[in-house]
Amino acid sequence: MPGASSSAGSEPCSRSRRWKALAVCLVAGFMTLLDVSIVNVALPSVREGLHTTESELQWVISGYALSFGLFLVPAGRLGDARGRRRLFMAGLALFTLASAGCGAARTSTWLVAARLVQGLGGGMIAPQISALIQQMFSGRERSRAFGMFGTVVGFSTAVGPLLGGVIIQVAGAADGWRWVFYVNLPTGVVCLLLARRLLPDTPGAGRRKWTRSLDPVGVALLGAAVLAVLLPFVQAQQWRGSGKWLLLAAAALLLWCFVRWESRCPRRETEPVVSLSLFRIRSYWTGCLLILFHFAGFTSIFFITTLYLQSGLRYSALQAGLVITPFALGSGAASQLGGRYVDRYGRGLVACGLALTAGGLAGTAITAHQVDGPGTAWYLMAPLLVAGVGTGLVIAPNQALTLARVPVARGGSAAGVLQTGQRIGAAVGIAGVGSLFFTRLGASNGAPGPADWRTAYQHGLMLSVAFVLVALAAALADVWTDRSAARAARAAQRRGPPARPDRRRR
Repeated sequence: MPGASSSAGSEPCSRSRRWKALAVCLVAGFMTLLDVSIVNVALPSVREGLHTTESELQWVISGYALSFGLFLVPAGRLGDARGRRRLFMAGLALFTLASAGCGAARTSTWLVAARLVQGLGGGMIAPQISALIQQMFSGRERSRAFGMFGTVVGFSTAVGPLLGGVIIQVAGAADGWRWVFYVNLPTGVVCLLLARRLLPDTPGAGRRKWTRSLDPVGVALLGAAVLAVLLPFVQAQQWRGSGKWLLLAAAALLLWCFVRWESRCPRRETEPVVSLSLFRIRSYWTGCLLILFHFAGFTSIFFITTLYLQSGLRYSALQAGLVITPFALGSGAASQLGGRYVDRYGRGLVACGLALTAGGLAGTAITAHQVDGPGTAWYLMAPLLVAGVGTGLVIAPNQALTLARVPVARGGSAAGVLQTGQRIGAAVGIAGVGSLFFTRLGASNGAPGPADWRTAYQHGLMLSVAFVLVALAAALADVWTDRSAARAARAAQRRGPPARPDRRRR
């Protein structure tokens, strides 16, 4: 793979140790991503146990997403400069302690504060995983490792509602929500001990001065810009009126200031938070754009599907989780195939996955329209499986292709930008699809009936399809550009080198 580098210079030089280190990374990544979705089904239990308001419940979800997204890029940059193992372990310790704090919460304010800290820990862990994969693996092994990571991303997002439903069913509605957080404790402690032993140090990390490792002004500008983008979306249902969208204009201004500031880092002899040269790599910026719209499309379906099944069709949390499980299984299986074949098919494999995702989501909408009654959900499992297979062929291959030409020394910050795009895409998708869903639901006269829930669900799914189609257009454009360049290169080769001018004396 272009740009691949060996793992020379890293501690886990043996093949078996590299894969053990990867297992530690994947388990930690699974925990942090699971906590994005598993808490959704615990919200009724939280409301009953802590007597929370709707706004406080929203912050239990959005607070984690906000702090997670805010720290991805700075944490990735710090990992590159100060050591990825160090940042990984610090983030894991913070995440584990915050999970204990969430489970022990006695008030809503306590729970929200602990969720903010938990998200901060998750944001520290996530970019180190991608950077460590780049550092430890090369060639086909790197593609396989990213395939496994893609399995974790897709599976953890989809299995959250099912696992949360099982925990609450076993532990009881009164205190079941506490065990949703406590389940992280033994896993976090074991991962922390193994990480210290197995993860490699970052070559050359920690040798530069702290002031050169991280640009505080750049961090502040980028953090404020990301916050201004995320806030109006994660609070879309709580902040009424159109004034909140002015934050997007502020985000654009802050982002412009960030780019100007970062472009002058060489004159100040400081390291940039994000090397702007990354965006001259077509495979990198295309992958970032593509994954933003893909996450906007596929993450929103868990939100509206859970609402439709539990509130519209009166399914239990466990039953709703079972309906979504085929998506997780399809995503997990396809991610392994995607990691194996991405070197052969490149971005064309990603385009195929996006087409399957769009087709599966459209099929889900058609099935919901054609099949009526309480048994509807079981017919949704087949098209959701197709959408899951498509997603599995997107996440891992796209991650491998996007980071393929990125220098290993920039791997953490590059992964941080990529994953920030994922968080922004998820926030935009959930807000946009959720807003359309509730608008259609509110159009009914009186209390919404089953037909109103079904109509709202169909409209939400079609907006999800639209997001995925934008990602598909970006992937197809990239495939076309690559093939055009290859044809031009072959034509030039057939013509041979240009004839040299005759310099003989007359």
